[in-house]
Amino acid sequence: MTILFNNPAEFAEDQFEGFLDLYSDRLRGVPGGAVAHRSGEPQVAVIVGGGSGHYPAFCGLVGPGFATGAVVGNVFTSPSAAQVYSVAKAAHQGRGVILSFGNYAGDNMNFGIAADRLRKEGIDVRIVVVTDDIASATEEEKRRGIAGDFTVFKVMGAAAAAGLDLDGVERAGRAANSATRTLGVAFSGCTMPGAEHPLFTVPEGHLGLGLGIHGEPGIRDEPLPTAEQLAHTLTTAVLEAAPANAGKRVTAIVNGLGTTKYEELFLLWKTISANLRDAGLEIIEPEVGEIVTSLDMGGCSLTLMWLDDELETFWRADAYAPGYRKQAAPIANLVASAGGEESAEAAVIPDATEAARALGTVALAGLESIARTLHTNEVRLGEIDAVAGDGDHGRGMVKGIDAALKAGAAAHAADAGVAWILTSAGQAWAEFAGGTSGVLWGAALEGAGSALTDSREAYTPTDFVAAADGFATAITDLGRATIGDKTLVDALLPFVEALREQVAAGTDFASAWSTAAAVATERAAATAALSPKLGRARPLAEKSVGTPDAGATSLALIVTDLGSL
Repeated sequence: MTILFNNPAEFAEDQFEGFLDLYSDRLRGVPGGAVAHRSGEPQVAVIVGGGSGHYPAFCGLVGPGFATGAVVGNVFTSPSAAQVYSVAKAAHQGRGVILSFGNYAGDNMNFGIAADRLRKEGIDVRIVVVTDDIASATEEEKRRGIAGDFTVFKVMGAAAAAGLDLDGVERAGRAANSATRTLGVAFSGCTMPGAEHPLFTVPEGHLGLGLGIHGEPGIRDEPLPTAEQLAHTLTTAVLEAAPANAGKRVTAIVNGLGTTKYEELFLLWKTISANLRDAGLEIIEPEVGEIVTSLDMGGCSLTLMWLDDELETFWRADAYAPGYRKQAAPIANLVASAGGEESAEAAVIPDATEAARALGTVALAGLESIARTLHTNEVRLGEIDAVAGDGDHGRGMVKGIDAALKAGAAAHAADAGVAWILTSAGQAWAEFAGGTSGVLWGAALEGAGSALTDSREAYTPTDFVAAADGFATAITDLGRATIGDKTLVDALLPFVEALREQVAAGTDFASAWSTAAAVATERAAATAALSPKLGRARPLAEKSVGTPDAGATSLALIVTDLGSL
């Protein structure tokens, strides 16, 4: 079982902080995960991810020659769409993004939502889903992704490092997935941090055939065989599931799930390797060890990827990640510079009209107003959030606006227009605030900036409504919250609707804003009667009733104070 933890609910976040400190030479933390330091020519960003508990997957695979970034969810839990969006934005180098993950419902939904949002912002995004688990379904497209994640991620990381374009990296990833098959077995279940019992048990003297990596038991229990018999079972089943037109070259992974000793894996490999050679196969650079784990599960799996010339080249290619290294070239040639983020992507401020620059001054004043509001109410917002959350909403919002204001002020000093100021502020908010609210507010400011643009000769109240719409759409696209879920959306959407109605009725904009702000304040207070349906507060739904939502409250405070400008 997992013995070392502080607060079990924060296990994933706590361990990740230690990971980031340890491997700061090759990656950096961003809200939602980690991205590799940049060096050399820009390349396609390969973003992998899923829940925690599988190390070295997924964050341990970030580095030169492997993944560009990893999204890190809670233990065995899909990361949110906001986390995926944040990591992809931070890792994007101008050549497009590949999102890759195992075939699970939550991952498909959240990575898909993030992809839609990124595409709306003009970023070309492709999705490669791993489907290697032959025990989970007959149809390939319905299979889970387990240890075969590793082969697919490795091929795409090498393809991106080799300079292939987005089409080429996607094609290589799909080829790797089509060529990969896995079967696993469990000897014992895994235990979540803080739990007293494992998620499942295996009868004494048996194994579970066809396990999943999120604590799912096998599809059936069988008497525990000898190592030689198990090796025959795994090899025979995977070979029988070989892809059509499979060749004679394979790579193999004998993967430990968490507590199976390396010596036991070596014992399995002795027979597996003999079986593969007896089948007429040439084995190329196999791996034996812990590659995709499942906390403390006792178990193992066999993965085969059938190779053609291109897949073999990418499989053999150098990589330097925290959890995996393959070296032909000197390691010094692989390590990126920790300062690469700044030099690899120098910002070019777009031309702006006089009207855009004038409105930019107003936007900067708005950011200053938000900063005053949040600093004044930081403690209050934290106390509201602590009733059914982790109490960090006030602190997180202050960190976000401070970074946003600094970035916005720098853009304004460089004579930028309103769109660029808001975009710069949003990117800084997302990077430095952390948490879901940081990503949402960052994307929202960028959405408002995109709606305004810096090319207009004049701006009207209708344009400001469009900016409010852009702000709200970014949040609903990423968070997928609706009215009644007890989030900031409960105050935000009524605010935008009221603003639109007032402007359409011919009300002057200052009065329209004040009316809409009053609506937001009323709706934020009304969230006290609601039970949360999303986020960390959801498990404490009953405790939350009677207290307004912190996000809705901060939104109402902000728009109210902005009305006094």
